[in-house]
Parts: sequence; C-alpha cells; structure tokens
Amino acid sequence: MSMPQIRPRRLLDRLGAFGSLLCAIHCALLPVLIATLPSLGVASWLGSSFEAGFVLFATGLGLFSTLWGYRRHRGLRALSLVVPGLLLLWLGVLFRPLHESLIPHAITMTLGGTLVGLGHLANLRLGHVHDATCVH
Repeated sequence: MSMPQIRPRRLLDRLGAFGSLLCAIHCALLPVLIATLPSLGVASWLGSSFEAGFVLFATGLGLFSTLWGYRRHRGLRALSLVVPGLLLLWLGVLFRPLHESLIPHAITMTLGGTLVGLGHLANLRLGHVHDATCVH
C-alpha cells in the first residue's frame, strides 16, 4: 500500500499553519519567558532579529502559499486572514512604541500569528473543496 501523495501547496500550507501556531504560542509565552530569561542568561536568543526573521519567513511563506492557492481556487477567505495577520506582525516588529510595550506587543503578535495560521488552514480547506468539486 503506497502512502498518499501530499501536493506541494498543501505541504506549504500545513507548514505555514504549524509555523503560525508556533508563532502564536511563542508570542503568548514571550512575556513570561522574557521575565525569566535574564536569570537563565539566554535572553539574547530571542532578540529582535529573531523576531524580524521569523516575521519575514512567515510573510514569504504566507503570501506564496495563499497566492498560489488563490490562483487555483479563487477564494479570498485565506488572503483575507493572512494579509491582516501579516500586517499585525509587521506592526508589532516595526512600530517602536508597540514593540517596546510588552503586553500590547505580545497581544498584537499573537493575534497576527493566529490570523496567519487560520489563513493557512482556510487555504487548505479551499484547496480541498476545489479539488473535490473540480473535474480533472
């Protein structure tokens, strides 16, 4: 019995949804972690460059996979979640007053990551519905 083949766009959406879930968890737990990291001596691991790199990666993956999906299923639901989510993530990284305010920053980043993750899941669902109704 052979394993079912996972299409590249579905793999990207699954990776994006998983990464966004990790991002949301990271953002929700970061304030607690920041409070404990100085005593552990590892605060530099989670600096601004890590966060900006993660948001850059999420942006590339999110836009690529949802635009790829949109070309196929023509549904805007995924993009309507991913784009505002990415905007929130970039706002949290680039808008200095927000970035330097611990709790509002964590809320913004968690909400942004959650929206991006939901967008990936919507893209998976739209692709699945399209594949089921499309005659090849």
